[in-house]
Amino acid sequence: MDLIQRRQWNENHKRLTNMILKSAEHQASVDLFMEQHRLLHSSRMSQSPVATLEDELIKDLREETFRKYPVIARDTKNSILWHVWHITRIEDMTMNVLVNNDEQVFYSGKWNEKLGVEYLHSGNEMTELEIADLSEQINISSLMAYRMEVGRKTREVVSGLTPGDFNKKVKVERISMLKEQNAVKKEALCLLDYWSKKTVAGLILMPATRHIFLHLNKSIHLKEKIQKVKV
Repeated sequence: MDLIQRRQWNENHKRLTNMILKSAEHQASVDLFMEQHRLLHSSRMSQSPVATLEDELIKDLREETFRKYPVIARDTKNSILWHVWHITRIEDMTMNVLVNNDEQVFYSGKWNEKLGVEYLHSGNEMTELEIADLSEQINISSLMAYRMEVGRKTREVVSGLTPGDFNKKVKVERISMLKEQNAVKKEALCLLDYWSKKTVAGLILMPATRHIFLHLNKSIHLKEKIQKVKV
């Protein structure tokens, strides 16, 4: 995605925000979401005909760049790998548990056993030692395969929603389920409180789209800075 395409993505996100709560525009909202979402994952995830933001990040990305921690940047010192882990865990939790009342892909696909790390949570409020460990130890190929599976499941979940579903509030018992699964660290429980106040539309507009867009953009800037190349 070049600068013009990113600007168009932002404009389309504003369009989605303005229409998603209108039941009469339900299918149009689902269709627009699908276009927005596919640009945030590998083109292989949804057979995108154009290069995506994730494609841009991964192209020519060296492993040492992916794992580098801490990084020197104004707004983060977390590794690119942490950012990818974080957005994937958040998307998995919100779409599968909070929206679909289902099991996390993390568990149904046994990714908790394949990733090579013991962290079960979202990545919020990790200590420096934990981030360093995650950045060094996680299996990158498994992480990207997990991310692809999460993206595909999100599309399945959203395509199955019916008119009026975007207006529904997150159910308390689903928040409790994430708490019981230690999906966020105790230092980050405010995140569950934040999600508890959202509608399904609110989760679609942030964890499943905007949140990913912001972290991928940040990761691309880190890549350019570390590798000292403009892509």
